[in-house]
Amino acid sequence: MPKVTFKSPLAELSVDVPPGTTLLDAAEKGEAQVGHSCGGVCACSTCHVWIRKGLDSLSEQTDQEADRLDMGFDVRPYSRLSCQSEIGNEDLLVEITEESLSAFMDENPAIRHRLEAEGRWPLKK
Repeated sequence: MPKVTFKSPLAELSVDVPPGTTLLDAAEKGEAQVGHSCGGVCACSTCHVWIRKGLDSLSEQTDQEADRLDMGFDVRPYSRLSCQSEIGNEDLLVEITEESLSAFMDENPAIRHRLEAEGRWPLKK
């Protein structure tokens, strides 16, 4: 099974998942902080991530995903929507974007409040 490593300014964690799993499902299984305001149906861009390793092993990007990514912040050639990207057979390194991390905090106020109390949120620039 491929290993997916999620990296953000707050944490780095890895999870093993079977091929065909979406990056969003892998993030949820591993408790990575990937936001998804629309519930993972390609109706927003909050699950936008950067693929640092293994981009070519992901499913092909659809026109719908490309259109949604155009709405994202700081889109790069290695950007993908985690809800639309199915994992192949290779290990992946996924960087959680600031857009996605902020959406996750908005969706999870208890976690945000705990990190605020610890002085770890908002991120210092």
